[in-house]
Amino acid sequence: MLEESMTPIVEAHDLVMFDLDGVVYVGGHAIDGVAARIDRVRGTGRHVAFVTNNASRTPDQVAEKLVGFGVDAAAADVVTSAQAAARLLAEAHGVGARILLLGGEGLRVALIEAGLEPVEDPDGAVAVASGYGPDVRWREIMRVSTLVRDGLPYVASNADLTIPTPYGLAPGHGVLVRTISGFAGVEPTVAGKPEKPLMEETVLRVGGERPIMVGDRLDTDIEGAHAIDVPSLLVLTGVSWLEDLAGATPELRPSYISPTLEGLFEPHPVPAQTEAGTELNGWTGSVDEGRLRVTGDGSDADWWRVAATACWRHLDETGAAADVADTTPPGPVRQLGAE
Repeated sequence: MLEESMTPIVEAHDLVMFDLDGVVYVGGHAIDGVAARIDRVRGTGRHVAFVTNNASRTPDQVAEKLVGFGVDAAAADVVTSAQAAARLLAEAHGVGARILLLGGEGLRVALIEAGLEPVEDPDGAVAVASGYGPDVRWREIMRVSTLVRDGLPYVASNADLTIPTPYGLAPGHGVLVRTISGFAGVEPTVAGKPEKPLMEETVLRVGGERPIMVGDRLDTDIEGAHAIDVPSLLVLTGVSWLEDLAGATPELRPSYISPTLEGLFEPHPVPAQTEAGTELNGWTGSVDEGRLRVTGDGSDADWWRVAATACWRHLDETGAAADVADTTPPGPVRQLGAE
């Protein structure tokens, strides 16, 4: 269930790790108010990290994009799944190892910075690394798939099946990973969220002893926080929504929920279970005949806390997710095309 904080949650942490897509921006647009809120975190003296599973861009390119959105960011603040993958490969194969590259510039630069040699010719390669790259060609995918099937070790930057775009959710790098692994019959080593390497890489590079992960996806950001046993804040500006929360098993449940990043600066009460149902500050939630019902009045954030808690109790007791099809959360209408 959700955790309680009687004080603003940012006060309990010295490192705030922000996911990018769906948290800081969506496509080519910054999320409203995000730059000021990140500045506010920095103003408290906390470390700030920007953590992304997207391996196509270098930290310099990511920082440049953030600055263009008005966000105070430097390359040292950005940690990518490509960097985590490169560390795994360097530890396994040593400096100077030849790594067959299937991906974009971000992965290539990360391999070089880790002391590895990214190559396009498989001759002498000791492993293959893949990451999101819009210009990857099918013949390259076929060649890598065959080599992995024949025993070449395979490290994937991440396994996200979707990626948010201005025109909706699109296939992510995970679709390519499934193609290769399904053909080869081999499970790759995955560096990105929700696996540990990227989360551990972030703490190692940016510093901090009490981190919190801020994300919009249960299956990467929140599960990744659980993987290294740190708290998490789910914001509702990106991918995960009510239907995802309704079916979330314990390893996918956030510590805290907030409609926006403003939740970093607010206390987080938790609902109480009463005879009437799950109650908090004017809202009452219950699951009746399998359907979620939330009645009353109060803040949007408390509505989400009540709804999530009622759904999780029902899921834990029955093994079935509550039907939320006819439940409308308060606040602005969700713009699905902007995710």
